[in-house]
Amino acid sequence: MHNTPKVNLGLVAVSRDCFPAALSVRRRAAVVSACAGMDFDLFEAQTILENEKDALAALDELRKADVNALVVYLGNFGPEGPETLLAQKFGGPVMFVGAAEETGDDLFDGRGDAFCGMLNASYNLGLRGVGAYIPDYPVGDAREVAGMIAAFLPVARIQLGLAGLKIFGFGPRPYDFLACNAPIKPLFDLGVEIQENSELDLYAAYHAHKGDKRIPEVQADMAAELGAGNRYAGILPRLAQYEITLLDWMAQNLGASRFGVFANKCWPAFQTQFGFVPCYVNARMAARGIPVACETDIYGALSEYIIQLATLSPATLLDINNTVPRDMAQGNAAFGPYKPTDLFMGFHCGNTAACLLNNPKMSFQRIMRRALEPDGEPDITRGTLEGTIRAGDITLFRLQGTADCALTSYMAEGEILPVDPKSFGAISVFAVPEMGRFYRHVLIAKRYPHHAGVAFAHVGRALFDAMKLLGVGDIAYNRPAGTLYCGENPFA
Repeated sequence: MHNTPKVNLGLVAVSRDCFPAALSVRRRAAVVSACAGMDFDLFEAQTILENEKDALAALDELRKADVNALVVYLGNFGPEGPETLLAQKFGGPVMFVGAAEETGDDLFDGRGDAFCGMLNASYNLGLRGVGAYIPDYPVGDAREVAGMIAAFLPVARIQLGLAGLKIFGFGPRPYDFLACNAPIKPLFDLGVEIQENSELDLYAAYHAHKGDKRIPEVQADMAAELGAGNRYAGILPRLAQYEITLLDWMAQNLGASRFGVFANKCWPAFQTQFGFVPCYVNARMAARGIPVACETDIYGALSEYIIQLATLSPATLLDINNTVPRDMAQGNAAFGPYKPTDLFMGFHCGNTAACLLNNPKMSFQRIMRRALEPDGEPDITRGTLEGTIRAGDITLFRLQGTADCALTSYMAEGEILPVDPKSFGAISVFAVPEMGRFYRHVLIAKRYPHHAGVAFAHVGRALFDAMKLLGVGDIAYNRPAGTLYCGENPFA
């Protein structure tokens, strides 16, 4: 996926000097063998870490192999000082995991005590202030450890992506639409760079690309992607010019960062000055791995990018928008066992990638047209990508900075139903178990804005672990029936 870091995993086995190092060597080899058939590469460091000099040797070995995410494997009890020193000096995502005992026939010389060693390792990580990823049950056989390493992969990718990310913002939010404003201080706490710009900067950059020789090629690519949905071909030259503008801005302004996303103002003055709606370009950028959050939603752009890192697929940003009329569900088996309060429609004007829509087509923004072009054919309100969002598994996710500069987050797994939403925009019917309670006691009670990042897979586990590792103190999720939220009335 473009604009996404590649995780190069490395494995270092450790051994306490009063345990046989051969035990760690053998168990390390078994883990590497178990990982061989999985969808990632794992570099096996040959250094067995027993002391501080071994830590330096292992570090040198990892750097020569371009390892950027480390698995510290306790093949036996392990030396908590040197192994946590390695984690501290490594400077990237680190996971700690230990070996389970293999057989009751070999619990003398073959016993490793990593179950005990993980306790000391975690204590020493705390002393050093190192935030390491430790699985829920961090001790297992070779096959189980391989599964834990696979679960670490998206978490490590999120850490690496955020460490190299810059968010480009264009324009303040309108006075009547302040919902997504949030302090930027928590972004710097995460290691994310932010470059805020004026709408005039974007306006000037756009006009500087007038007549750009690349416009016909991009226009043709848009037409090919839209196919029969290319209903307003006359707007494509303007949209192509805008897409080139954003790509050039990112290339010229990344600076010390490696990855970039955008949070751009897109109304109300955008249409009258630029002469189009930018939604389709936002959709195309998301498809190539560069999310563009509408309405200057900086944390929305960040949330989309985190989803992309977790899934290696495009994300989208939707309004948690409207209820589903009850007569739509009556007698329709597609709604399954869900209650009316489990349902809502996720909607946006047209910023969702074409590959995520059924029968995508170029259209116009109906809400803006009411005010700007109430009569005649739409012109400056053209540029949305409409279609029903494809059915399947989803995870709602948002990382948000609060007014007092703290970080909060939520995630909720559910699905998009194969139901005609009977409305406009990029839209579908979403079903999330106990959504009504989640809506009231998380989204409203914790003052989240209306924008939700949408992952097209169930990735709550990776997102939860990543938020915990990033130090997000408040991580909310949709609690099952019978498990009350703080403040929820038990008598309701």
